[in-house]
Amino acid sequence: MATNRNVVPNSDGGWDVTGGGGRASAHTDTQAEAITRAKEIVGNQGGGEVSISGRDGKIRAKDTVAPGNDPRNIPG
Repeated sequence: MATNRNVVPNSDGGWDVTGGGGRASAHTDTQAEAITRAKEIVGNQGGGEVSISGRDGKIRAKDTVAPGNDPRNIPG
């Protein structure tokens, strides 16, 4: 079963990994650590999408973790 996670800034500092609910799956000091953790979570649950937000809260990137359903046929 594919799953999705979001990397979002935390209002108290640092970065959260969320799954669409109100509670964070993980909290890290840096965005890079949050992205790595989000990819681990998604990979452990069968693949899916990781959406990465900037400090302004807007999504700046998305990444598919195998064996998710990547709509594009290029890496990244």
